[in-house]
Amino acid sequence: MTTTIRFNPFQPEFHQNPYPTYEYLRREDPIHRSFLNAWVITRYEDVEAILKDTRFCVDDLPERLIQKSHYLKQGNLDPLAQTIHNWLFFLEPPDHTRLRGLVSKDFSPVTVEGMRPEIETMANDLLAKVKATGEMDVIKDLASPLPAMTVTRILGLPPEDYPKLVRWSYELFFVFDQPMSLQGYQQQNQMAIEARDYLTERIRHLEKYPNDGLISRLIAAREEGTRLTQEEILGFCIMLLIVGQETTKSLVGNATVALLKHPEKLAELKENPDRIKNAVEELLRYDSPVQVIARLAIEDVEMREKTIQAGDKVILCIGAANRDPKQFTNPDHLDFKRRNYSLPFGGGIHFCLGAFLARVQGQIGINAMVQRLPNLQLNTESLDWRESITLRGLKSLPVTFET
Repeated sequence: MTTTIRFNPFQPEFHQNPYPTYEYLRREDPIHRSFLNAWVITRYEDVEAILKDTRFCVDDLPERLIQKSHYLKQGNLDPLAQTIHNWLFFLEPPDHTRLRGLVSKDFSPVTVEGMRPEIETMANDLLAKVKATGEMDVIKDLASPLPAMTVTRILGLPPEDYPKLVRWSYELFFVFDQPMSLQGYQQQNQMAIEARDYLTERIRHLEKYPNDGLISRLIAAREEGTRLTQEEILGFCIMLLIVGQETTKSLVGNATVALLKHPEKLAELKENPDRIKNAVEELLRYDSPVQVIARLAIEDVEMREKTIQAGDKVILCIGAANRDPKQFTNPDHLDFKRRNYSLPFGGGIHFCLGAFLARVQGQIGINAMVQRLPNLQLNTESLDWRESITLRGLKSLPVTFET
């Protein structure tokens, strides 16, 4: 009797370990019609193809949020919808091309490498606060504040404001998880209002007193006649402070767990710190922070003897693609010498703008722990994973080490 597995990303066991489900679907039903009324794609070849296929477009979530407002007894979800409408994830050319072109230099390898010494100082300062205690929560003490402080610096916001960014990013990232209760949307809407109010006030201040941050450069670009609007500045900045934080936080957390569960790899990295770049690429593949990306078919597409019809939603399982044995030899094994290209940051024109920044922060944060905290050990018997479909990340990660 054949056992069937249903793709149900809401089950607690799926959050704990999605990879057995992915493995089954890749093998038995790689183009899977789920009970979520969407196609679930799990093979590397198919995921990569759809990311580059112009017959698929980005998700129409901003429009759906406006429609959901009709079901509310009072108020609406307009602030949330307006905010994410200008996120690069939901834009198509020419708006996507124009906005990405205005900011791409700020996230180029050359620019980000120039930030490496400052990020290293931040990471070392964070670890110095806990070094004498012999224990820490990797998420709370390092993985969360490091990207929040980095984003604060990039945008040109007051350094002491980074805790606000942490709170907003934690809540607003869930906007990618579909479906969601109206109460959940209302909570995110409130977070969007708070973030918008804060950034609107900061933009007013920076209009009078510009600094060297990205917000000031966007204000200058707007005044130079680039057709950049206030809403686009707000939307982009909120996107950066949310997505830039959560993916990096999960990268550091997931990588730390993988290393602690593979002590021989932890030892390899400690003895060979120069391997950190390749190690981060492999850790991104092994337990990808971004697990799924949504697309919509804009015309009928035949794939593996199945028809994805125009208007159908497609869930691209990045986490499954990055464990595909047809692409990666022995995919459940950590191999820091691996050279295969994985898909941790999507692909096509919507390839993650901050991918290089996330990589550098991951390299710095992970290496700082490995090199500065001797005898690093897990300090919990059960890992508390976030209840997210899109993001694979931990709520907390207690560890001990020798002082």
